[in-house]
Amino acid sequence: MTARELATMDLIEQADLIRSGEATAGELVEAAIARIEAVEPEVNALVLKLYDAGRAEAAAAPKTTPFAGVPFLVKDLYCHMAGIPTTGASRLTRDFVPAGDSELMRRYRAAGLATLGKTNLCEFGTLGTTEPELFGPTRNPWNPAHSSGGSSGGAGAAVASGMVPAAHGGDGAGSIRIPASCCGVFGLKPTRGRITMGPDLGDSTGSIVNEHVLSRSVRDSAALLDATQGPMLGDPYTAPPPARPYLAALAEAPRKLRIAFSTHSLLDTKVDPDCVAATLETARLCRELGHEVVEAAPEIDGALYREKYQRFWSLTATKSITGIARSRGVEPESLVGEAEAFNQYLFSVGSRVTAADYLLDINWFQGVGRSFARFLDSHDVWLTPTLGTPPPLLGHFDAGRHGGEAVMERFLEFLAFTTFANMAGLPAMSVPLSWTATGLPVGSQFTGRFNDETILLQLAAQLEGAKPWRDRLPPVFAS
Repeated sequence: MTARELATMDLIEQADLIRSGEATAGELVEAAIARIEAVEPEVNALVLKLYDAGRAEAAAAPKTTPFAGVPFLVKDLYCHMAGIPTTGASRLTRDFVPAGDSELMRRYRAAGLATLGKTNLCEFGTLGTTEPELFGPTRNPWNPAHSSGGSSGGAGAAVASGMVPAAHGGDGAGSIRIPASCCGVFGLKPTRGRITMGPDLGDSTGSIVNEHVLSRSVRDSAALLDATQGPMLGDPYTAPPPARPYLAALAEAPRKLRIAFSTHSLLDTKVDPDCVAATLETARLCRELGHEVVEAAPEIDGALYREKYQRFWSLTATKSITGIARSRGVEPESLVGEAEAFNQYLFSVGSRVTAADYLLDINWFQGVGRSFARFLDSHDVWLTPTLGTPPPLLGHFDAGRHGGEAVMERFLEFLAFTTFANMAGLPAMSVPLSWTATGLPVGSQFTGRFNDETILLQLAAQLEGAKPWRDRLPPVFAS
């Protein structure tokens, strides 16, 4: 096979090569390292290379494991690796070295994945782009002047540029779906509690964060979810186990679905015409595939959502900075100046939020979740643009240049559709079905019912078959 053919294979295909004896895990790892070295100077997707550790994992991975030593990458946040720094792309935590693996990392190892490095993100994961001062920006393989999205932008760019077929990400406001849309790959955020964050975390700011992967194929996402789903003892939130393996469910097409779609922002923010056009085209494709498609949207008070969400989101950076300060025995205010400008802004807002504010807001967001549940009781999924705009130019979210309040407004316009699934605990996915006239990817988002990743994955596989994207490669691609 050619180098390009190997670069476009998914995890399952590469694992099959190993099991059949057509290639060894070591050969696939060396090929992935060569691809990383070829495009990393243009993309800047990695913050740490772990080639020797990955080689050792590949050599030790039994062929009986699901992925048999296939190369993989892990985001530099939450998914801890024993003895390896987890920096969160911040100067404040650049020297943090966890003593043990997170449970998710243990499951990745048990599944036979060989981790070759850690991927870039924005500081603390609080922005929809990947431009940290500590590591520099990750550039979009479709156009290096544009953002790869965030916070899992390093993962999105690594998969899109052919470094690896899938990479770990985390999603607190869209951070898997945003880079999936920006980079033209598939990204699924699972149901709240589907994948444990233990033992290091039981929760992360109002239970909004979910971890999973960005991938070139739908079936890789399903197989990785099979390998990693399930709680740890003591988890505060758990999702019921699936009725059958997700990968096995892809053998069947979805039943006829009632799909609601909307192209307007519930937050009354502007939506780029390219994003509207992509959604309408996806709605048309769903009709052609036999689904019932109607224009409808959940009813929420968008102005009140914006007000409460801005207050709530400020707590993400405030919590991080306060936790670091307490671990050092100092006041948070003494560390704020070491954080980036947007996180300084978030801290300035969040440090004035009271515990009562937080609890009342959480109660209100839980009501929003019930509204979404009622809406999805009469619609199987909700189709929207993934994002309010195509991938913006690098620097669009620079709070040092534009100011924190202005960047927060840009944040809400860009993430006008992604935050609801996090607040409601629902599964949602970005499917790469459209590109702008200038060649930038535009994702279509589907939000599903609680505990129904199966329907989303079956629908995604059906769309993938009808309008394949795996052979559409960006200008920056390793082969």
